[in-house]
Amino acid sequence: MYKKSLFILIGFFIVQTSFAQSDRWQQKVKYTMAVDMNVATNQFTGKQKLEYWNNSPDTLKTVFYHLYFNAFQPNSMMDTRSCELGKNLINNRPDWDARVKNRIHNLKPNEIGYQKILSLKMNGRVQNFQEQETILIVKLDKPILPKSKVVFDMEFEAQVPLQIRRSGRDNPSTNVRYSMSQWYPKLCEYDYEGWHPTPYIAREFYGVWGDYDVKITIDKNYILGGTGYLQNANQIGFGYETKIEKLKQPASDKNTWHFIAPQVHDFMWAADPEFKHLTRKLRDSLTLHLLYKPNKNNSKQWEDILDNAEKAFPFIEKTFGKYSYKQYSFIHGGDGGMEYPMATLLASPGAWLHEWMHNWYQGVLATNESLYAWMDEGFTSYAEDRITAFLDSSNAFAYEGNYNGYYNLAKSGKEEPLSTHADHFNSNFAYGQAAYSKGAVFIEQLGYIVGASVRDKILLTYYDQWKFKHPNINDFMNVAEKVSDLKLDWYKLYWVNSTKTIDYGIDSLWEENGKTKIRIKRNGNFPMPIDLQLTFKDGSKELHYVPLDLMYGKKVNENSTISNLIYEPWKWTHPVYTIETNKKLTEITLVEIDPSHRLADVEKKNNKLELKWD
Repeated sequence: MYKKSLFILIGFFIVQTSFAQSDRWQQKVKYTMAVDMNVATNQFTGKQKLEYWNNSPDTLKTVFYHLYFNAFQPNSMMDTRSCELGKNLINNRPDWDARVKNRIHNLKPNEIGYQKILSLKMNGRVQNFQEQETILIVKLDKPILPKSKVVFDMEFEAQVPLQIRRSGRDNPSTNVRYSMSQWYPKLCEYDYEGWHPTPYIAREFYGVWGDYDVKITIDKNYILGGTGYLQNANQIGFGYETKIEKLKQPASDKNTWHFIAPQVHDFMWAADPEFKHLTRKLRDSLTLHLLYKPNKNNSKQWEDILDNAEKAFPFIEKTFGKYSYKQYSFIHGGDGGMEYPMATLLASPGAWLHEWMHNWYQGVLATNESLYAWMDEGFTSYAEDRITAFLDSSNAFAYEGNYNGYYNLAKSGKEEPLSTHADHFNSNFAYGQAAYSKGAVFIEQLGYIVGASVRDKILLTYYDQWKFKHPNINDFMNVAEKVSDLKLDWYKLYWVNSTKTIDYGIDSLWEENGKTKIRIKRNGNFPMPIDLQLTFKDGSKELHYVPLDLMYGKKVNENSTISNLIYEPWKWTHPVYTIETNKKLTEITLVEIDPSHRLADVEKKNNKLELKWD
């Protein structure tokens, strides 16, 4: 009886552990906020009710909030970091973010940003707090117990900074009045790794899933767009109203815009009196919004976004997963292209596709971008390249730009592992090429390792299993291994945790016992499976596939139109490997490693050998 009970208990523990790993707990929030904007002073007051569910097994004695606007003050961490990086020259250029440079250092008192907390209560009790620039530290008078809920009530005031990075006002290049991202005191994320009170230094974000109920009071001539569904459209108008009802605008000089956003981790809005607002229905349950400031030259470029989005959308959902909300807004504003749930800020229309695809990887999957920026930026860059090829009906290799970006990084001597925290890269150059280019190559090269069709199944399975759960790299690799039935931990080890490079070359060819031998050499320190293609005088081809021993299997056959010869695995410790063909050496006209060009080999010159016979 004792043994039977023990087995039942062990079995229960295994089931529970497995469930916890595949369905990690998430904290939950519900924000109810009301803000009143003064467009003359660029200041606003706000009240915030925050319901917080501690779904973790931990007792929380301290909570943290982000106060992003406080970064836009002279001598802030963002200011100092930018100026310090600007002292370094890379390719004879200062290595600072061109949008930031030393601009924060020169802000006047009416141009800086700030968020000031006037009062904070938990369950009606006053709490003590301390501001540490962009982080608010709250030592609680009573701890938040596991599986319990508390309510925080906060009053605050803020000043919108001049547009410098992501958020702000009066960007001279766009002339948009307000780009309101990172604009409210936002609770930091607490997850299985603990609190993430990341100071606002440069980039990337992480937030708690929840629901937002936001009321924004602003001069009645301003037009807004952003995260969330407008609840009082027939009072507001500006293209949001239903045609069957008349507008019921208030007599006051201000409108109060009321938005509700379910299951998001942030809330962004933008406002300008001259926005042009267009909509496009993609299906009964999904509407696209476009808000931009028109001039005599830009209308077609902006409005082409809706046409291209409509054309691309079925391909996007088929390839990357079903869009999770009922609307999406492309909004003129910001300082480049910046992604937020249900919406993006675009300084120009060119970045629309990249930012839209962020709603799959940052908006819905939402890894901790500070730790895994490449899992957002890189995956999104891959998707952008692939969808662009679809829109252009192009059969050319779509990822050349990102491969070249990675090669530039790998040969620069400045590469750092992808596992580096986004704010702690030694250079903006290394961060940018790593997060975007090396991250994109990770996905396309994964298709080389497991087969493109299997890689596509991995992407869809990953999205479906991990949406709204903040996955990390181990979660992705776990999905990849299960779908491909291959071991892939070595790929993460080399590509993510190291800066080792791939370099294979054709070493030598000779005839032996009526067969032609081709020896391949691994010159780099990064082992990979190898595709080698032989082309013969008669135009026929042979593909010779050598799996890597660490895979413990082989990829699916990607090309059934030519002969495909499969070899015993190449042991990663061995620098050379020999393949053979029954054809004579003089019949071979071309030997090529990786004819699909998906292998990120940093030295391509030794991958191809043309043989010319008299």
